[in-house]
Amino acid sequence: MGRMDLPVMPPVAPMLAKSVKEIPDVGHVEPKWDGFRTIVFRDGDEVELGSRNEKPMTRYFPELVEALRRELPERCVVDGEIVLVRDGRLDFEALQQRIHPAASRVKLLAGETPASFVAFDLLALGDEDLTGTAFGERRRRLEAALAEASDPVFVTPATADLDVARDWFERFEGAGLDGVVAKPLDGTYQPDKRAMFKIKHERTADCVVAGFRWHKSGDVVGSLLLGLYGDDGRLHHVGVVAAFSMARRAELVGELEPLVETDLSRHPWGEWADQAAHEQTRMPGAVSRWSGGKNLSFVPLRPELVVEVAYDHMEGDRFRHTAQFRRWRSDRDPESCGYGQLEVPGALELGEILPLRG
Repeated sequence: MGRMDLPVMPPVAPMLAKSVKEIPDVGHVEPKWDGFRTIVFRDGDEVELGSRNEKPMTRYFPELVEALRRELPERCVVDGEIVLVRDGRLDFEALQQRIHPAASRVKLLAGETPASFVAFDLLALGDEDLTGTAFGERRRRLEAALAEASDPVFVTPATADLDVARDWFERFEGAGLDGVVAKPLDGTYQPDKRAMFKIKHERTADCVVAGFRWHKSGDVVGSLLLGLYGDDGRLHHVGVVAAFSMARRAELVGELEPLVETDLSRHPWGEWADQAAHEQTRMPGAVSRWSGGKNLSFVPLRPELVVEVAYDHMEGDRFRHTAQFRRWRSDRDPESCGYGQLEVPGALELGEILPLRG
């Protein structure tokens, strides 16, 4: 193994985007990929995948390292996203499973769920540092440098036409994308700065509050546990809402106290510790694979409160990110809070966006 010698060396913190409501007319819009943001450093046979928190992810994606050696220029630094395509859609949950400590598991998953790389910026080529160059020129150079690249390495599609961008925003969600990104054509590459614009889908849903978790600092509410009724008549755990001021967290303790359910047999998630129940419905008490084995138990509440939350999109039957509190809905009947109210984007095959092999 040699040593890397590139004009831009790892680690580099990726340039970020700030959320805006409307797509700005800055001359360049591309899909917002839902995966792991990654800067690829290639110097001959040496390839390193640098992540958002600047930790290398190289060892988790051996099949991608091989593909990048084959498809990228000999010496380059490329910004993009590692994504996982399954059945014509992006599958973030399957992508998360790829971050696994055991080498044998990494090897198995590399074969079973191979990842792809979507390139959207070029930071260096050969001996040339391009971070001070205008984005329009970097994009032109990226297209030229990756003109011959093929599946699983892609250049993201892009448009200068706002009507096309708005159409993408509506349609691409059906393939698992979560919005679009707009980039000023004259901008230089600014690591860790919010120098781009992202436009994401926001929707609202009325959810039942069926429990809460204590805040890590102690005797105040940390997060409210949200539920929606399924066609099976059961209350399914769909996510949490967690962003409250400390003063509000303290007030919530008193407000929620009258609803605390002490008889677990009467609570819809009372049997959450029972393994059989886990298999029938998603329970909030399950140990998260990211929680390092902490017990995520909760205080059960009678499912009588309804809260309106904003969310960007669903992943399976749950909110993909923490939902945002909008308002209490004392006018809503908890039983009426079901999955039916959620807007489901039309299906779209990723093959309509990327030139996937058949």
